[in-house]
Amino acid sequence: MTFVLGAVAYDPKVVSIWHGFRSWFRGRDFDFDFVLYAHYERQVEDLVAGRIDGAWNSPLAWVRAVRLAAARGRRVRPLVMRDTDQDLTSVVVVRADSPYRDIADLKGESVAFGAVDSPQATLIPASFLRDSGVRPGEDVDVTRFDTGVGLHGDHIGGERDAARALMAGRVAAACMIDGNHLLFAREGTLPPGGTRVIARTPPFDHCNLTVADAPDADRFGELLLSMSYADPEVRPLFDLEGLTAWRPGRTTGYPPLERAVDEAGFYDAEGAVTAAGYRP
Repeated sequence: MTFVLGAVAYDPKVVSIWHGFRSWFRGRDFDFDFVLYAHYERQVEDLVAGRIDGAWNSPLAWVRAVRLAAARGRRVRPLVMRDTDQDLTSVVVVRADSPYRDIADLKGESVAFGAVDSPQATLIPASFLRDSGVRPGEDVDVTRFDTGVGLHGDHIGGERDAARALMAGRVAAACMIDGNHLLFAREGTLPPGGTRVIARTPPFDHCNLTVADAPDADRFGELLLSMSYADPEVRPLFDLEGLTAWRPGRTTGYPPLERAVDEAGFYDAEGAVTAAGYRP
């Protein structure tokens, strides 16, 4: 019986990654295949409906999968996640020459966010600002960059556009995941030394490989965890996917996003999409 995984085609490299993993699995007598999706919402729906056996899910897709499955009397679990998906933070960034020193200084200004469905550049930072006493849309104006809507922030164009708006002086601050703040400096989107971090969110977890009750799920997880970065067949695939090792899945890093989803009204308690104007 073939184990079928869903993955969202947020970038052409997704084909290379999972085609390479498919060959690796089949070389170990594990019948594996994958299907690609244009956005996460349909992937989650197909996982819960049993049309696929597993899903390489964004954190937002994980939150919806849990709710949608529970509403249908089913259960999903995070099988594995990348080592690079654990204990991440998002940052609130200002220009180095700006007068802003903390979140409170941003009141009355404009703050840039990524796409409406980005956990790391919109949902979690917006919740963090509210916790810090600065309400997006009330105490600060929101400038959002809806690039790649439906990809749950995997397409980082919205974050990059937010960074550009910051340097152009169109906003006082921009929200992005810490790793992309470093990336944008390396690639030249942000000039070296041109920005300051004035706040950092509490840690959260990112993507996980979600499964329901597929019969071969445990074996699939065992094989993933056995992959080694030292394996010349695996290493280039890991480099493309941005990890050095798979880790057992966990749920402890998702409460910040779950709360942010409820605050934003993005999904309801049963996993229905309720975000105003969200069209993946």
